Amino acid sequence: MVDKIRRLPIFGEVFVKVGDAVAYDTTVARTEISGEPEIVKAAKIIGLEPDELPPYLLKQIGDKVEEGELIAYYTAFFGLMKKRVPSPITGIIEAISEVTGQVIIRGSPVPVEVDAYIPGKVVEVLPGEGAVIETNAAFIQGIFGIGEERHGKIHIAVDSSDEELTADHVKPEYKGDVLVGGSMVTMDALKKSVDLGVSCVVVGGVRHDDLTTFIGEEIGVAITGQEEVGITLIVTEGFGRMRMSQRTFDLLKSFEGYQASVNGATQIRAGVLRPEIIIPHEQGLERSTDGALASGMIPGTPVRIIRQPYFGAIGKVTFLPIELQQVESESHVRVLDVELDDGRVVTVPRANVEIIEE
Repeated sequence: MVDKIRRLPIFGEVFVKVGDAVAYDTTVARTEISGEPEIVKAAKIIGLEPDELPPYLLKQIGDKVEEGELIAYYTAFFGLMKKRVPSPITGIIEAISEVTGQVIIRGSPVPVEVDAYIPGKVVEVLPGEGAVIETNAAFIQGIFGIGEERHGKIHIAVDSSDEELTADHVKPEYKGDVLVGGSMVTMDALKKSVDLGVSCVVVGGVRHDDLTTFIGEEIGVAITGQEEVGITLIVTEGFGRMRMSQRTFDLLKSFEGYQASVNGATQIRAGVLRPEIIIPHEQGLERSTDGALASGMIPGTPVRIIRQPYFGAIGKVTFLPIELQQVESESHVRVLDVELDDGRVVTVPRANVEIIEE
């Protein structure tokens, strides 16, 4: 069961109640954000001292104005000299200063809506803020991503988890789809995906230089997800050519043709936020009875390592020593032994792994 909190940035109106069934595009809540202020140097435009401006104002504080509508008008020499001050935006007169001769116009409120993002049931209402939506789904988290929330049908474009996603794999009929590749996506494939209207690309890896060129700027350490590049990209393993985990590839393949919700938003510092693929379905839900997830990691628990030098590697816990051990940083931490998919057994700090829920 996957729960998603759908919350407005500021207080507003919530339109759903507990128990309601919602679709991807159901509006959960709505609010309005104040528009940006625009400063108009009215006195300077007319050529007057600030305290001489009031008699020539056509609008007062609180009045609505349309873009291009006059807010001040000055005439002299029997109408031979005329100076006009039009409003640069549509909004409301917020302030008029007789000290500076400036008029502040607040832009029209910007409506903000939050949709359900996933189909399911409302299990909790956050008064004035939003709601919590629950659905039965397959849930995959990536290592890194860019791009906003999108939807689309899962389509496997390659034959194996080790195959690169090239421009030849991207076809016009994939418009609006979530396209799954293998070890890497090429720059040409990304560009063609945008041109053809592909919703999202999911691959094992991507070249750092390609990603920087594609975005148009260097990747920062802040949150991603707001990039306006025409597509969402989710990387499941890391940078470079990295074979997608067979477990991940097989799971995506088993749900080919299903509608999915995807989000490329990623945040590494000051809180962890991972890109995600949510595939709602109505197949039977089998809950774990061994208590592994409830009690934490135990031998046999599948995990993914999320720090170097084994970044992105997947394996199973083989041993959890009780005593603290010293690591390279010379600090003493709890560690565990992980048997990787290639058969190697490595020791890593427990904080450097995440559980893969089966």
